[in-house]
Amino acid sequence: VQLQAFGGGLVQPGGSLRLSCAASGRTFSTKAMAWFRQAPGKEREFVAGIIWSGGSTYYADSVKGRFTISRDNAKNTVYLQMNSLKPEDTAVYYCAADDLRPVISTTWRSYNYWGQGTEVTVSS
Repeated sequence: VQLQAFGGGLVQPGGSLRLSCAASGRTFSTKAMAWFRQAPGKEREFVAGIIWSGGSTYYADSVKGRFTISRDNAKNTVYLQMNSLKPEDTAVYYCAADDLRPVISTTWRSYNYWGQGTEVTVSS
């Protein structure tokens, strides 16, 4: 499975962005997908995840109510709609896929496929 993430950019506090992650290759084997982020000097952290077949979702407390993860099965694409962005949301965002278990893990080591990352900067 190959993943390509895009949609990052510079946005003012309170603004919105939508990230996309397009999957190609053995996409039929995908069980779960997630977004992680990594700010400078910090560890990679879980943001949101989705079960590919059933659509169940899970969010980090820091983004709950502001971010929404969704997927388009026909396009093999997962999205992260980010609203009410804050400066602390600034990070490189990565999409990840797990083709082994239909479980949303908050641990980055659980995912065996990764996109290249897209940078999000929230600043006035």
